[in-house]
Amino acid sequence: MNLNLTGHHVEVTPALRDYVTTKMSRITRHFDHIIDVSVILSVEKLKQKAEANVHVKGRDIFVETDSADMYASIDNLVDKLDRQILRHKEKGESRRNGGALRSQETDQLD
Repeated sequence: MNLNLTGHHVEVTPALRDYVTTKMSRITRHFDHIIDVSVILSVEKLKQKAEANVHVKGRDIFVETDSADMYASIDNLVDKLDRQILRHKEKGESRRNGGALRSQETDQLD
């Protein structure tokens, strides 16, 4: 997994970089076919914004959150991203298994 971390109007400190990398490791626990992750941290007046674009096989997943605290924004971002990736994974599994189940059902009917 390639992790690209950038900051707009905010300095990406080593502490922020470590926090993002440890949180993103949670995503690879559920789905290990992630090709590329691009995270952008930005500050706009009182909003601390975090957005991520994840490239998986066959799809790009985009998630963005904002909060009053950057660490809270990163936590919310990873939660949303985790849900989206699990949904993508389950969708692929149901498509693969759905065809096999249908063929078994028709064999039992005969």
